Amino acid sequence: MSNPTGISFDALFSNAAMGILVADGTGKIVLTNPFLLRQFGYTEQELSGKRIEELIPTRFRSRHEHHVQHYNEHPKNRPMGLGMDLYAARKDGSEFPVEVSLGKYTTEAGQFVIAFVSDISKRKEAEAAVQLLNEELEHKIETRTQNLKQVESDLRVALEKEKELSELKSRFVSMASHEFRTPLSTVLSSAYLISKYSEKEEQPKREKHIQRIVSSVNMLTDILNDFLSVGRIEEGRIQVRYTVFDLPQHLQQIVSELKGLLKQGQEITYRHEGESQVELDASLLKHVVINLLSNAIKFSPDSGLIALSSRQEQGLVTVAVADRGIGIPAEDQQHLAERFFRGTNATNIQGTGLGLHIVSKYAELMNGTVQCDSVLHEGTTFTIRFAGRTQE
Repeated sequence: MSNPTGISFDALFSNAAMGILVADGTGKIVLTNPFLLRQFGYTEQELSGKRIEELIPTRFRSRHEHHVQHYNEHPKNRPMGLGMDLYAARKDGSEFPVEVSLGKYTTEAGQFVIAFVSDISKRKEAEAAVQLLNEELEHKIETRTQNLKQVESDLRVALEKEKELSELKSRFVSMASHEFRTPLSTVLSSAYLISKYSEKEEQPKREKHIQRIVSSVNMLTDILNDFLSVGRIEEGRIQVRYTVFDLPQHLQQIVSELKGLLKQGQEITYRHEGESQVELDASLLKHVVINLLSNAIKFSPDSGLIALSSRQEQGLVTVAVADRGIGIPAEDQQHLAERFFRGTNATNIQGTGLGLHIVSKYAELMNGTVQCDSVLHEGTTFTIRFAGRTQE
């Protein structure tokens, strides 16, 4: 084929913008172009007659000798090291990534291999930068995805909380309309009758209706307190305030305050064992004990005995309330701490179904547990154990 440009092979070899070397069949370098010499920092005399492995990092040389042998047995024109990271070594020992294309040709002097060597350092740096950018983007995406999942989870929790509060409000409206009706009617009718008893000898009748009014107002107060307590629990606004106080004195005062609720012939007994000084939240404990004693009074018959007991032993504080009332069906006992739950045998006894829910939550806040032991028609015992203040 004619060469219309007049450019010789020597001119191309000498002025090529990539490294070119020629090696014989034994792997010795016989020819190098100026660009390759500048790439590797050698002179032509320093490389002439040296093996190709001179330009390869020491750790790869044994592997390369095997590749040279394989190429000589199956020579063909092709890129070298497809899918592999190839590295070359300069005279000063520094390394740089390369791409190598191989070609073979034969002359009267024998078989030769021509290698075209390209320094791809800049490309590798760009690839590394892109890889780093991709990793940063993936990390940001992962972080944002996690944040979105957290936001979604928080929204779901908030929605469930809102649903619970909405349910609580609905149940309050429904129950308030039912539970408030009876005591309000009692207050209204008793107030009307009192106005009719004008004679002195009718004082016992007036006192009877005054007591009915007081009892009804106390009932309304209890209902409102239950709802207020549940609302504060749901909103997380209950703060435990530990103080050291005399447990028997505290419980005896509570018993004294509840005497007005006792049915005819009912009696509350109290006994204590162990050290009297305890460290608990006196206010929360009072709510717990009042709820349990009020239930015992409501669900016990006239002349029924209600036993309150307390004990402190090795840091464990135990408070128990036992009655001989109607008892709780076995199938109901696992639901006692649920809001608005009322036993199947308590439908005719006034109540909100919130008392034991409040008891369990208040006990839990003070690191306590509630245990119920009940036999239908024989009575019920609620036992609360406080394991002592949790050190933070």
